[in-house]
Parts: sequence; structure tokens; C-alpha cells
Amino acid sequence: MIKRINGSWLEFHHLGIPEGKYFNPMIHGFSSEQWRSKIQEMHELKMKYIVIIATAEFDGKDKHACYYNSAHYEKSTELACDDPIEVVLDECDKLNMRVFVSVGFYSNWWHTFENMTNEEAFVRAFKAIDELHAIYGHHKSFYGWYFPDESEISYYMDEEFITYCNRYSQKVHSLNPNYKTLIAPYGTCKLKADDHYVSQLKRLDVDFVAYQDEVGVKKTTEDKTASFYKALKEAHDKANRSKLWADVETFTFEGDVYKSALLPSNIERLKKQLEAVSPYVDEILIFEYQGMFNKPGTIAFCGHPDSIDYYKDYKKLLDEIDK
Repeated sequence: MIKRINGSWLEFHHLGIPEGKYFNPMIHGFSSEQWRSKIQEMHELKMKYIVIIATAEFDGKDKHACYYNSAHYEKSTELACDDPIEVVLDECDKLNMRVFVSVGFYSNWWHTFENMTNEEAFVRAFKAIDELHAIYGHHKSFYGWYFPDESEISYYMDEEFITYCNRYSQKVHSLNPNYKTLIAPYGTCKLKADDHYVSQLKRLDVDFVAYQDEVGVKKTTEDKTASFYKALKEAHDKANRSKLWADVETFTFEGDVYKSALLPSNIERLKKQLEAVSPYVDEILIFEYQGMFNKPGTIAFCGHPDSIDYYKDYKKLLDEIDK
């Protein structure tokens, strides 16, 4: 049995500039109508979760820009849409979809450890969380928060990462105890899901852990990932706290990994990726829909031309899954 893709990350700007070659210029120019259309495309494919990857882009130097009308921080001038966060939440309200809003990036996104441990970064982010909650908290689709600073799991989680997650969880739950929380760490192919890892999961205050399958970044292959998620399911079942999700990578690279454009993968690889994780995870999210998939005739096209065929191929697979 293959589980369907139930959600995707969503970006207003892809921070890895070479990677965003085929879709950054297009999404920067999206109107409100185009953003709504893109959300509708995802809904038509029966997706119910949207994860906003970032609400700001701070580089630690001269760029301190956010994607909403903030009283504290400069607003990005790159986007044609005045308030894309409002548009996404409003459209998801109408479609009964659920949105995780990002708590980052309010410090240099390249410097993950600094973001997780620097007190100034926490102060800036907490100020933004208060503001985002005040502006958008009335939306019924505002389901929870995404903690985007990714820490590699090298056998085990860094203790600093656990502290970071727990501090953010405490903060967002002080605003609304019903908010759900999501992380998507990498290092899945190196993770050691033993009793020590179970003890870490017991101390980790998040609702959902969507482990990156790392196939797109070529750290592993779709033929190997099933064993990783099988071990993770056993660990999560023992810990009996956060739910196990998957972050399936739908992309490949035009050239060198991390140094070239993201391109759509192919349906044969994607099917194998879904088959590998489906027996073990509660939900499958992808990184990502935009740029990799485009409905034929969409008014919100962004990405490489091959994204149209990828959409059509996945739609056929989805129809088979739902039979």
C-alpha cells in the first residue's frame, strides 16, 4: 500500500539562490490570485498540509527582511504580493487545509547552531512569533508552527537542538496550547535509533517529526530508506510522544548537489520513495510542490517545463492509490 502525499513545504523565496534558478523569479512575481491558484492545485491533489518554510530572511549582515507587514522588521521588497502569508492562510481557510507557520529565519539561516543557541536570535524570533500570532492567529487554518533550523542527526540529536525545540514549543504554547509543532531534521541515513535515541525523543517537545528521506540530496537511495523508517517507527513507538512523518524529496539537481538548480525528479523514483516510507509513517509531506509540480494550464506556473509531466504522472499515481 502506498500512502498519498498529504502536504508540502511552501516558500515565498528559496534561500539557496542557485537551487531556485527555475522558480524564484516566478514566485517573486506571484500575485494574490496566483498564490491562491497554487494552493488550489495542491488541494486538488488532496493535500491538506502547507508548511511555510520561512517568514523572514535574515542573513546576519545587511539583509533583515520579512514577508509580512511587521512593526519591528523591514519588509522584503522582492515580492509582488503584499501579504502572501495572509493569502495562503485565507485560501487554506476556505479549503479546510492546515498551515504550519515558520518561526524563522531571524538570524543567519546558514548558521544553524548559532540560530539554535544565540540569545539574540531567540529574542528576535520570539518578537516575530508574538507578531505573527497577533496578525494571523484568527485564521482557522493556522494549525501550528514549524521550527526550520535543521540540525543534522549524526547518530543522535544534538542536545542543543532539543533545547531549541523545547524553548520554541514553550513559547508558541504560551500563546495557544492547541498549536501543533513540526520539525524536519536531516541525517536520517546516519541515525542510530537505539535506546539512547528513544530517550531523546521522550524529552523532545514536538508533535511531529518529518525526517528528510535524503534521496534528492543524494545521501542515500530510495532502495535503502525503508530500513531507516522501520527503525524510526520502532523508536517513536517506544518513546510514545511525537508522531513519525516523512519529508520526501521530490527534486534532483541540474548539476552538483546544493550548487545547481533544483529540477523535478521522475515518477518511478517518487513511487519507490513513497513505497519505502508508507508502511511506517503517519503522514507524508514533500519538499516540495512548488517548482517541481505544475498543473497543465496553471496561471501560477513556476519551475522547469518538466514539472508539468511530473504533475500529470503523480496525478495518475494518485488516482491508482485512491482506487
